[in-house]
Amino acid sequence: MLRLLAVTAALLLAALPLRAEGINDLVTTFTLDNGMDVVVIEDHRAPVVVHMVWYRAGSADEPAGSSGVAHFLEHLLFKGTDTLAPGEFSKVVAANGGTDNAFTSYDYTGYFQRVAADRLGLMMQMEADRMVNLNLGPEDILTEREVIIEERNQRVENDPGALFREQRNAALYMNHRYGVPIIGWRHEMETLDLDAALAFYKRHYAPNNAILIVAGDTTPEEVRALAQEHYGPLPANPELGPRLRPQEPVQMSERRLTFRDARVAQPYVIRTYLAPERDPGAQETAAALVMLSEILGGGQTSVLNRKLQFEKQKAVYTSAFYSGVSLDDTSFGLVIVPSQGVSLQEAEDALDTAVAEFLEEGVDAEQLERIKFQLRAQQIYARDDVSQLARRYGAALTAELTVEDVQAWPDVLQAVTEDDILAAARMVFDRKNSVTGWLMSEETEVTQ
Repeated sequence: MLRLLAVTAALLLAALPLRAEGINDLVTTFTLDNGMDVVVIEDHRAPVVVHMVWYRAGSADEPAGSSGVAHFLEHLLFKGTDTLAPGEFSKVVAANGGTDNAFTSYDYTGYFQRVAADRLGLMMQMEADRMVNLNLGPEDILTEREVIIEERNQRVENDPGALFREQRNAALYMNHRYGVPIIGWRHEMETLDLDAALAFYKRHYAPNNAILIVAGDTTPEEVRALAQEHYGPLPANPELGPRLRPQEPVQMSERRLTFRDARVAQPYVIRTYLAPERDPGAQETAAALVMLSEILGGGQTSVLNRKLQFEKQKAVYTSAFYSGVSLDDTSFGLVIVPSQGVSLQEAEDALDTAVAEFLEEGVDAEQLERIKFQLRAQQIYARDDVSQLARRYGAALTAELTVEDVQAWPDVLQAVTEDDILAAARMVFDRKNSVTGWLMSEETEVTQ
């Protein structure tokens, strides 16, 4: 019965009109004279727009010794400008029935508002203002520095899993800035000052380093007129050059670490490998790695779950993960949480055996088709959320992918074959490019 329902759902999905399969005709792009890229995603189902400005500047673009300054500056942009008092930006958004926030990642920093469509011009006016007119004083630095340090306390220092992740990333990336936490190392956060914040702001916050994305109930003509009015007069930064970052050397030895913390209730093993990211016009390997992560660790019917939880009863949880939207090399990971009485070494050995068996047995054709169907459905349902659509394009474009790459991605995923997946697996599962970590409490015996 379940199989019949799945087949019926697949036939219904296949019968959806072509407009649901692609949004090419709903996306318009152009560039202002000052170099600001603009993406308009039309969706007229509700009188709402999401207005986003993405800067091609994240934590991996920070100068050495100033870790956390990108995230620090994100906080500081909610302080005052030459025309807005501290905190007034968000108050104006709320007074107009909207919401706003911001986020920082390795490759970008983004600011957004979700408002009624007729408030779009006001959002552009305020966002353009803080792109060039930030007004900071020493008291702002001291107050907000304490805020981000407390944020680190809550999210990292109080979470052994987060501390463990920092240590693993630092080991995986021996030279690249992806090995430095986005929020920053605490000892460097404590030294962030006005000069560091303003230097990062003046270098990176310029229209020729920004992408404006407007999604929702608007038109390209309206967005172009408003963008030219509010962002068009802003000067480009002529000193802004290519995003040159330290790259990884050839890695010649696997790394291992054990992290002990008395707060750990459930020990586990995680191994991460360096892995290629999605590249413009060449997304096939990344697509195969997406499929590999789903096949190995994507839910109850995944290979690792079936072999290690149900058949061998070595684990209470397994997973695999990969995110290809990254400017530089990303990572592929495997996780196993051992069952009661199974040591971490036994769990790791069982994980390795399961992966080796998968490479020998190959891909189950029905499982692959089921995953493709699920991904296709997810991509269609995601179009009901204009914020998610805007984020998809923003994250991709700041990683130097193109609109065409974003729109081609669903078809690239559907074209992945068993041979592609096995080739990607053999390529990525190179222990010389890996870090294996054991997380345990201080009392846990390694060989129990």
